[in-house]
Amino acid sequence: MARRTYNEMLNDPAKETKTVDLTGSPEATARYGETMLVAGPQEYNEMMRNVPHGKVITTDEMKMHLASKHGTSCVCPLTCGIFVNICANAAVERNDETFPYWRTVKAKGELYEKFPNGLESHKALLETEGHRIVKKGKKYFVGDIDEVCIKL
Repeated sequence: MARRTYNEMLNDPAKETKTVDLTGSPEATARYGETMLVAGPQEYNEMMRNVPHGKVITTDEMKMHLASKHGTSCVCPLTCGIFVNICANAAVERNDETFPYWRTVKAKGELYEKFPNGLESHKALLETEGHRIVKKGKKYFVGDIDEVCIKL
């Protein structure tokens, strides 16, 4: 069986947004609250598409926005990371240079090592837009994250 493309994964109708009731699991409820949103990749794609030049968005900001929009306690952090990566790779796969996937960073401004062409590419694309990138241990971060992160 052939491997699916990133664009097929991005547009998979089975990956629609859904809410999961966590009240049946006391451990999950204690950790995440009563409801968890599993947002589909198209929701992340739309937020990533609209980040303006010179700005970035964190996955934490996206998750807070989605939880508020859908009235849930939280958003699944695992699928968030997976779907953001799918969105980035889908844009590269279709040669969409207008889709600014590199303006999406992890919590606290951390860069994605798994973005297309790796960490150095993510770093270079952000620096091209004027962002100061700092290294902390083995990780890279947007240095002025509080000033450049958009709020939804």
